[in-house]
Amino acid sequence: MEFFRISRDIPFMRHAKVLNAISVVTFVLAVFFLATRGLHLSIEFTGGTVMEVSYAQSADLEKIRGTVGALGYTDVLVQNFGTSHDVMIRLPLREAGQSSAAQSEQVMAALKAADAGAELRRVEFVGPQVGRELFTDGAMALLFVIVGIIIYLAIRFEWKFAVAAIIANMHDVVIILGFFAFFQWEFSLAVLAAVLAVLGYSVNESVIIFDRIREYFRKIRKASTPEIIDKAITSTISRTIITHGSTQIMVLSMLIFGGATLHYFAMALTIGILFGIYSSVFVAAAIAMWLGVKREDLVKPVKKKDDGQPELP
Repeated sequence: MEFFRISRDIPFMRHAKVLNAISVVTFVLAVFFLATRGLHLSIEFTGGTVMEVSYAQSADLEKIRGTVGALGYTDVLVQNFGTSHDVMIRLPLREAGQSSAAQSEQVMAALKAADAGAELRRVEFVGPQVGRELFTDGAMALLFVIVGIIIYLAIRFEWKFAVAAIIANMHDVVIILGFFAFFQWEFSLAVLAAVLAVLGYSVNESVIIFDRIREYFRKIRKASTPEIIDKAITSTISRTIITHGSTQIMVLSMLIFGGATLHYFAMALTIGILFGIYSSVFVAAAIAMWLGVKREDLVKPVKKKDDGQPELP
């Protein structure tokens, strides 16, 4: 399905150096902010107190956030748990050494004062050791995804495409993390899930373009590699607009209407989708070109029959 078709190829690769210079600058800034500011980890990684509170009527999450925030908690997470009457509250560790029991008693007293129907169901302390394990496991999951993508692209296409795609994907991931480090947005398990989703989403766009490059290498024998890449990207623009546009509308809906629970998850997806389009077109394709990808890398060489006549690939 296409909204439109461009008859003349757009010379994307002519501007590859300038556009990738912008990417390098953005990447370096992201690394700088990660190194100097670091990520603002949620209590899932740092540890804290988890409370389950039940209400007689549907819970007003914004009111609960305001009540808990008035106690001096800036990184509290409040979300529905199971039903609209049940709420999960996650409190960060207190630097002053306040115990988990004292924290829960203080919060419940404030919640009951705001709404007499509040009832404590469960209190649980999550230690920082568990948080470190979650962070380590998340990093390992990210590593396994990256290795899997490299192996898949190397088998399906060629190692030059695998290298190009993984550099572009890591470009997206680091820039997402750079945004979270610069603005000190909370990095939670939901955001980590969004980063993993962006990896798969971005590599899918690269695969579409690589597939079209291979197709045009087979059809057009006299064109240069930059011309083939330009033609492949131009021919997929309509598909890119349809796919990414519809996905971005859905993600923006979560960002605007999803509330505090989905806010940073949707923010990570929004940044990842935007930079994923950019990296697939201007980073992955350009790196593949600079690595010297050519027709012989993707199309089997011509074989000769027994009678000496060439056999088409």
